[in-house]
Amino acid sequence: MRLTHRYLPGASIITIDGEVDITTSRELENYIDLVRRSLDDQLIIDATRLSFLDSSGLAVLLAAAVLAQARGVAVHLAGLQPRVARILEITGAMPAIRAYDHVEQALAAVECTGGVPFTEPV
Repeated sequence: MRLTHRYLPGASIITIDGEVDITTSRELENYIDLVRRSLDDQLIIDATRLSFLDSSGLAVLLAAAVLAQARGVAVHLAGLQPRVARILEITGAMPAIRAYDHVEQALAAVECTGGVPFTEPV
């Protein structure tokens, strides 16, 4: 698994490349805690290259979602692969995590909820 991040005003974007399972879920949890600038930031997960998610990885995402909701923000998953989306569907996790086809859609949704307009730095 490879994790990268970037910041936009009011949002932290984390890209997951690879698999999140029992051997890597703790790394994801630590990474989310480390790179999130503020608990009041929206958290956008670019899951375009997330090829597998097991129950331990799902628990990390749900814990992040609960914490975000307590602060009035959300966790947004973008670019879910069918296999990962199916796990979220069959476990009933979809209502807790907002899902979008593309990162741009997640960014637009965050802007519509009153976030700062996102413009990429040049």
